[in-house]
Amino acid sequence: MIFMILTKFEKARIIGARALQIAMGAPVIIDISPDIIDPIDIAMIEFENNVIPITIKRNQ
Repeated sequence: MIFMILTKFEKARIIGARALQIAMGAPVIIDISPDIIDPIDIAMIEFENNVIPITIKRNQ
């Protein structure tokens, strides 16, 4: 598996896009406690666990 070093802008874009998906009703990929309801917090937890199904394509 290849790990990319993401810029802060890429990280923000990924978390924001995933939070929007969760807010619009997309299923949450990981098990979280019921008291976490904020889509941004859920997206950040998914990002930290490397389970967000979003890829980055860079022009190099």
